[in-house]
Order: sequence, then structure tokens, then C-alpha cells
Amino acid sequence: MTKTKQDKKIRCGTVAIVGRPNVGKSTLLNAIVKEKVAIVSKIPQTTRQQIRGIYNDERGQIIFVDTPGLHAGRDKLDRFMRKSAYGVTQQADCIIHLVDSSKSVGREEEQIVENLSSLKVPIVLGLNKIDLKGERVAQYLELWERLKGVPVQKIKNFTLIALSGLQGKNIDELLDVLFAVLPEGPRLYPEDALTDTPQRMAIADIIREKLLGVLRQEVPHSVAVVIENIQPRRKKTIYIQALILVERDSQKTIVIGKIAKLLKEIGQQARLELENLLESKVFLELRVKTKKDWRDNDELLLEMGYHQ
Repeated sequence: MTKTKQDKKIRCGTVAIVGRPNVGKSTLLNAIVKEKVAIVSKIPQTTRQQIRGIYNDERGQIIFVDTPGLHAGRDKLDRFMRKSAYGVTQQADCIIHLVDSSKSVGREEEQIVENLSSLKVPIVLGLNKIDLKGERVAQYLELWERLKGVPVQKIKNFTLIALSGLQGKNIDELLDVLFAVLPEGPRLYPEDALTDTPQRMAIADIIREKLLGVLRQEVPHSVAVVIENIQPRRKKTIYIQALILVERDSQKTIVIGKIAKLLKEIGQQARLELENLLESKVFLELRVKTKKDWRDNDELLLEMGYHQ
């Protein structure tokens, strides 16, 4: 008797995407779910929270977790991001160790592999940015071989796959690998769900992405966005009040720009994307405030959703 589509057992599980900053984790996640669920920037450490993207097809459901880039840092925000990323690996059904195959291995990469090498779950070494020739692939293979003590072909529950999140190369092959190792089980989210990121966090991230794009390299790591108020208004308009935090008055001057030119540009870019997200007209009010050492402020970090 032939099984119908409804009779087939489906698979469902969580896949953590981990790696150094700026290796393309958010770009890969967006390419997989075919929607923008994570902000993208050339600035390292863009992702600060766990962002979930949900992929569905007839085989089942994969909950991808885009983790903050793993890097050395001393303040409370950096410690939160490291704890958050490694915490996900302890609970995931599979891990994608994503690397930039065009860049050399560094000490941070060694620390990541040291942490991952003791885990029992399946691991996929995603050799990303293969479109940039992948000149450092051998270094990443040698790193895993050195820490595991065997050739990569003999590492258990270990798969290599060349990727280009930017070009969408080998995404289908990656999904095949993941569905082959994930456990059988029912979907945890509705089939039309793309993410479970809270609305306030998504709105704050969109504004911060536009800040990073306009400011470039000037003050990226010193900027945070706090959503102070969201209210529906008449004529199907949503009022959003957002506070942009910087650490020094000199940074506040940069963010505001001459005669508020930069702040206006940031607001216009963010408003257009927010209207698409919320399917409504948006009135966006942005304020800039200097808050020294906000990255070490427990109360502010908690308000922004960074739970220690």
C-alpha cells in the first residue's frame, strides 16, 4: 500500500548557525527562508540576539537560530552574546559551523571548534562565501582534524558543504543534509510562520540596520535602539517612538549629522521597511541620547531583551 503525503512521517528540529562575526550567518538564514528575518550588514557583530527563521516543506520543519557572532569581548553585552550563542548549541539538534572560506583561521575560530568538537549532535561545516574562491578551505579542514585527531572523512556526524548564502549556492543540498539528520516529530510552528522574533525586537533591529548602513564604520558598536512606544493611530497609522543610544556626546553629534540630515535619512529608510513589515502606514519618531557605558548597564540590557 502506497503512503499518502499525510501518512509520511515528518521531521522537525532546531539548527543553530554559529561562527565568527561577519561570516554570513544572517545572509544564509535569509536565503534559506527566502525572506528577510535577520538584519544584514558588512559591519561585524550586527546580530546581537538569537533570531529564529523557520523553514517548511513536505519533509517537515527546520527552526534555524542565527546566533551572535562569536568574538572576544569584555563588557556585559559581549558576554551575553557569547553565552547566548553557546547556549543554543547545547539545545540544538544539529549545528552549522559557518566559516568565511576566503578568510584565514584565527584564534576565535579555534575557540569555536574547541567548544563544538565535544558535542554529540551532527555538525555541518559550512564553507561559506565559496564564490570568493574559498582559498582558505584547507585551513578549516586542518583545524577540525587537529582538534578531533582524525581526518575529516572519519569524524562522526560531520558533513562538509560549500555554500554561498549571497548567491544561494547549494542551499537545497544543505537542506537535504539537515532533514536527513533531524529527528522525526510534529511541526512546532504553523506552516506559514517565518520567524518568532518579537515585534519590538524586529522593529529595533530594522532601525539599527539602517543606522549601520548610514554610519558605516563610525560608531556601529556603540549604538543601540530601544523601542519606547508603539501605538495605533487613526487612519491606519502606527506611531513608533524609538530611542537611539550612544556612549559619548561626540557620537550623538555624528548620528544626528548636520541639521539632522543623517537622522532624517535613517528615519526614512527605516519607515519604508517598517511599513512593509507592519502592513500599515508608520509615523516614526527618533531621538538620540548619550548613555555612557550602556553596554554594561543591566537595566538597559534587560529592557532590550538581553537576559543574563
